[in-house]
Amino acid sequence: MPHQIKKKLGVTLYRGGAEFRVWAPFAKQVFISGTFTAGEKQPLTSEGDGYWFALIRNVEPGHQYKYIIETPDGRLLEKNDPRARAITSSDKGFSVVVDNNFDWQNDANFAMPPRQDQVIYELHVGTFNRPDAATSGTFDSAIEKLDYLRDLGINIIELMPITSMAFSNGWGYAPNHIFSVESMLGGRHGLMKFVRQCHTRGIGVVLDVVYNHFYGDTDLWQFDGWSENDRGGIYFYNDERGDTPWGGRPDFGRPEVRQFVLDNITMWLNEYHMDGLRVDSTIYMRNTEGRDNDPEHDIADTWSLLQDITELAHKIKPDSLIIAEDAACNPAITAPRANNGCGFDAQWELGWPHALRDALGLTAGTAPTLQGIRYEFSHSYNGNDFERVIFSDSHDTAANGSVRLNEAADPTGGTTLYAREKALLADAVTLTSAGIPMILQGSEFLQDGSFNDWAALEWRKTEKYAGILLAHKHLLALRHNAYDTTRGLQGNSTALFHTNDDNCVIGYHRWDKGGTGDDVLVIVNFSDQHFDHYDINLPLPGHWHVRFNSSWHGYSKDFRGVHLSSVNTHKNGTATITLPPYGVYILSQEVA
Repeated sequence: MPHQIKKKLGVTLYRGGAEFRVWAPFAKQVFISGTFTAGEKQPLTSEGDGYWFALIRNVEPGHQYKYIIETPDGRLLEKNDPRARAITSSDKGFSVVVDNNFDWQNDANFAMPPRQDQVIYELHVGTFNRPDAATSGTFDSAIEKLDYLRDLGINIIELMPITSMAFSNGWGYAPNHIFSVESMLGGRHGLMKFVRQCHTRGIGVVLDVVYNHFYGDTDLWQFDGWSENDRGGIYFYNDERGDTPWGGRPDFGRPEVRQFVLDNITMWLNEYHMDGLRVDSTIYMRNTEGRDNDPEHDIADTWSLLQDITELAHKIKPDSLIIAEDAACNPAITAPRANNGCGFDAQWELGWPHALRDALGLTAGTAPTLQGIRYEFSHSYNGNDFERVIFSDSHDTAANGSVRLNEAADPTGGTTLYAREKALLADAVTLTSAGIPMILQGSEFLQDGSFNDWAALEWRKTEKYAGILLAHKHLLALRHNAYDTTRGLQGNSTALFHTNDDNCVIGYHRWDKGGTGDDVLVIVNFSDQHFDHYDINLPLPGHWHVRFNSSWHGYSKDFRGVHLSSVNTHKNGTATITLPPYGVYILSQEVA
């Protein structure tokens, strides 16, 4: 079980006052100064083991404060409370005493959708729905689009990091204060309101959290003045393990730092009613070089911490969705702790978007190939395909020198015929495959460009490309088995029944228990060739109804418009179909 630190850190409000407790083991003395001390320094009392405590009267929500730490060499360091629930400004602000009261209304009635029915939408609050070109999006502005997401078929929102961050409007992967919600986005109660509004619409919320590093200029750096090798001090490794490409790596072997992380987990799940977490770059938590199977650079402390994170989260919320981004795709990440695994529910399948791009001929310098797709369809973790989060685009694949898939297909803007067909194909394959599918915000209406932290979604495109949006609604309805004809799309069984490497055509069979309304066949043409009479062996005989045809004119007037309402197998088990360029068919048998 996780190491337990008995002392309650941060601020604890009582009627008439508050307790303040902070960990600063190398401090000579700790003071507090705030609006409740009239600007004067009030000393805290040492409790031993590096903890300092004060009980102060007349403290109320909204009061601001800072700790002043006297080092053994006589320096005075002004520091924010590491456990502050709010910071006035991410970079050089003050800690704020918060009001813990919030009306959650009927939030306890919310239940997470079953794992096989989950569809994730990756959302960056600052750019999702900006009021104007000069103003960041907020939790309130995001709430305005929740009905849209519900109607689209989304039942999980994955929020990119929303803690107080360097530069305020960034992606969130440069965290300054991991217990504080970024004020520019709407702060503590703004986030609570957002989660409550999601839950009223049947949408769960998973939060992206960053523990692999803390931003270099954070108050945690040399917090109480002590450090070794001019590194980060008590919250960080003070040797080569403390180095990451983005900032100092926390000391996961120090019990107080481990508890810092675990208490943060507890806060998100309990105080904010989060339904899960996505833990960023776990491979950089467990290896100094971000590599797998590299014992020389492994950080021994991390594996047990990752186990503690998932164990704690599932103890608080048994149905929570705890996701790792590990890069190495190691099955031990999602294996149970009893088998020495980390116990995550799922991990990002980072090979999936690259396999799609390879098959569509979007990888520079290489010819189209189905090799990656064949691997992905045969690959699972621990025999469970739903331990994977699969996606055609994410904030990573669409940034850092890369662009969204549709723009990779069309550098002039991502909206040519082939770009639209390829983008729809990629999402259709993702939404019909075994795993937890994820959509990057705006992909459903052909948002183009490179993903960044300021460029807003172009909501006018929901009208301009209403057909593409409609196609996504149809795909998600089939994914959810809305018509009781495609239960197999939620099953854990997949078999490739057709692969034609020369023509870049595949067919795969999805099923749960099998039978009418369950067995689903998906046929995909990854090439720009049109086939008038394509012979394909189907895995099951009978009459198959076309539930989705990506070439339908209703999705775009210039799509090929191939009419195919049903498919019948011949006596030898084959079927002959017309297959348009970049076409996708979804088939299931007629329901009696």
